[in-house]
Amino acid sequence: MSRSATRIIGLLCLAGTLVLGAALPAATSPDGPLDKVARLVLDQTSDGRTSSFLVVLGSKADVSAAQALPGKIAKGRFVVDTLRAHADRTQAPIVALLERMGARYRPHFLVNLLQVTGDRAVVDALAARVDVARIEANPWIRSTVLPKEGASPAGDSESPATVEWNVERVGAPKAWRSGFLGQGISLGNIDTGQQWNHPALKTQYRGWNGSSANHNYNWYDATDPNNRVPLDPFSHGTHTAGTMVGDDGGANQIGVAPEAKWMGCRSMDASGFGTPETYITCFEFMIAPWNLNGQNPDPSKAPVAVSNSWYCSISLEGCTQDVLFEVVQNVRAAGIVPVVAAGNSGPSCATIGNDGPPAQYNESYTVGATTMSNTLASFSSRGPATFDGDTLIKPDIVAPGEGVRSSVPTNAYAIFSGTSMATPHIAGAIALIHSAKPNLIGNVNKTEQLINRTATHFNSSACSSNGTFPNNLFGYGLLNAAKAVR
Repeated sequence: MSRSATRIIGLLCLAGTLVLGAALPAATSPDGPLDKVARLVLDQTSDGRTSSFLVVLGSKADVSAAQALPGKIAKGRFVVDTLRAHADRTQAPIVALLERMGARYRPHFLVNLLQVTGDRAVVDALAARVDVARIEANPWIRSTVLPKEGASPAGDSESPATVEWNVERVGAPKAWRSGFLGQGISLGNIDTGQQWNHPALKTQYRGWNGSSANHNYNWYDATDPNNRVPLDPFSHGTHTAGTMVGDDGGANQIGVAPEAKWMGCRSMDASGFGTPETYITCFEFMIAPWNLNGQNPDPSKAPVAVSNSWYCSISLEGCTQDVLFEVVQNVRAAGIVPVVAAGNSGPSCATIGNDGPPAQYNESYTVGATTMSNTLASFSSRGPATFDGDTLIKPDIVAPGEGVRSSVPTNAYAIFSGTSMATPHIAGAIALIHSAKPNLIGNVNKTEQLINRTATHFNSSACSSNGTFPNNLFGYGLLNAAKAVR
């Protein structure tokens, strides 16, 4: 089936192996095999058609021992090795079945699943296996948290302000004056791609050594692996990367951590469409970056945090609420902070996560957006968030997201608004903190706790909040990078 036929438009755009649920031999599900198949998959494989879908296994690897390991590299290697070994073993009988049936497939390890392209006979054979927990759709979905029109700073979007107001607002220049600019730290950006040689991004790109570029381990396009050089026809990813690290060495100081390095994975195409698998693939690349041939993954090259200005829409049977849950869990276990946009469905309460994951997970560090006047942006999604029967206070933190000037292709600058724009401030601040306090690298909980504790707090009773902080508008409050590095 063509990509265009499967696109669905939504609102927006993770020792040894302990087996928690051992793989069982193939047998018919007592509840009826097709009960665990998404309706969209059944629709797409009717009348002899083929479709792309996700085959999720019931067994999971236990990576909880990673928490006790010293350092991020040790955590990452343990998590990756454990997950890969478990996936290889438990997926082997399914791979054998798919090869006998001539179906195309791609195995994944960050969550124990395979992406399969097949017809109804393949679906039936897989659904009949007890080791298969469910079969989910893998449609192309408009998933980017698109920029929203909002109040813009005075002046033209092309006019530089030296240090942008939003960078000043989160206290980054004060951290710089203390000597902490993110030096020695790598950040990840999952988005629509990046213009890697933009004047504000080229020096900070991890693949640039000052004279030549090497995109191995620094770039991957999950929408089309044939794109071996970073690109961003949509502009959104270039903008978010700029807010993390951007600085052209002159008047355009647009980023929070101008001496940190960035790496990127393209999860959405030129129209802002991605699939559940493209997001999973990008997270796999982040915890164990590989070369341009998709080989030799190396967890030691993983970033300390990943900025995610998108969500996977559940509208019209796109994503499911839990499809990325284990992914985010395992990214966190590997010592990487998963920084996630809250979404642009405000001002209504209880809007975080309603449109799709991963903002509603407790394991996600969820970011709301503020205005130039330090109020919560009208579009910023509010909590509480609910997932798996739990009600959570969300967002966790806020940062400027209305009227943010940053880099866009080609070699230009523009003002965007959205929680997309707020999210990379937090990733950049983590680089500042980790350059100041390298003992926190790989310690996700303590890194987040430091940001929460040093934030500028705002009390609120709105949206079922308790009148203090954290609350369901601002979380713990506005990022204060200067206080955090002190």
